[in-house]
Amino acid sequence: MYTFITLALPTVLLASIAGSAPTSRLEKVLNEVAEPTVVTPVEEVAVVEPEVSCVGCNENEIETLEYLWEYGIKDKAALATIMGNIKQESNFNANICEGGARVAYSRCYSGGYGIIQWTTPNRYYGLGKFAKRYGGDPSTIGTQLRYMVEEVQWKRAANTFKTPGLSVGSYMNAAYGWLGWGIHGNRTYYANQYLNKVQIN
Repeated sequence: MYTFITLALPTVLLASIAGSAPTSRLEKVLNEVAEPTVVTPVEEVAVVEPEVSCVGCNENEIETLEYLWEYGIKDKAALATIMGNIKQESNFNANICEGGARVAYSRCYSGGYGIIQWTTPNRYYGLGKFAKRYGGDPSTIGTQLRYMVEEVQWKRAANTFKTPGLSVGSYMNAAYGWLGWGIHGNRTYYANQYLNKVQIN
């Protein structure tokens, strides 16, 4: 038979032994005071898109310039060249028939019509069909601008117009392919005027 002897140790001694027990790694990690992580906020930089304006221009000129800008033509000389050609063709009057009569589209019986004087049957009637298809008025500048950039002739020149850094002469060559004018007239003169009027800020 075995006799078990229980030793009664003082409470103070037990507490001392417990306090001197080795601390586990986990407890050490948990007991460590972590250094606070300082997150530096990243300041957002606002991207300011350039804007275009036309000094001393009328409403139709401004509407045309802004339309071309939104279309993706950003070069000042390219914009000036296109504007100069439209001024030569119609002085930005949408409801003008060749010869100067200010009439609705349906009442222009011969010659060109509109801001770029659509003359050939395909181009003239194309304006009317486009307006009917999309619910526009062929006598207004808004509908004419939309039709203008949908024409095959324009699309052939558009890549040049969207290429920055070319001369007025280079853009004028593209404009000839677009419009196919018979008389050059004051196109280059007007283009140079718009170089001063068109402002990109």
